Amino acid sequence: MAIHRRAKALRHYGIIVALLLVSACNSHPEEPNNALVCQLYAGQGSKTEVFVKGTVQRVLGDSQGPSGVHEGYLLQLRHGCDVLARIETNETLTGHIPLHNGESVEVKGEYEYTPEGGVIHWTHRARNGRHINGYVYAGGKYYQ
Repeated sequence: MAIHRRAKALRHYGIIVALLLVSACNSHPEEPNNALVCQLYAGQGSKTEVFVKGTVQRVLGDSQGPSGVHEGYLLQLRHGCDVLARIETNETLTGHIPLHNGESVEVKGEYEYTPEGGVIHWTHRARNGRHINGYVYAGGKYYQ
């Protein structure tokens, strides 16, 4: 009887651990930091990991690049930062992201300075560990 109770307790413990892991995987480990992009833009900085939140101003469509098809769009950053950044996502890795003008989007990737506002790329899982994993969160879904 004691073995049965112990097995039942372990099963409940396992369910609780699984639920905690699922909730941890679906939560943001960090908060968007648009101010960092403002600083990088002002100082013409590049090659910096960023996590931003903004509104899609314009979907630019697809273009063929050396590493696959890339989907581009302009993201107006929010909260104290008046930078319009170009986002480039490798659709070959993430699949198509059905974005619409005015949609709220979160992006994690690498910022590169351009006079127009900068580009955020590497917004997908890194292949062969060459880079930190990035993602796009739009419409309640992660694209990696």
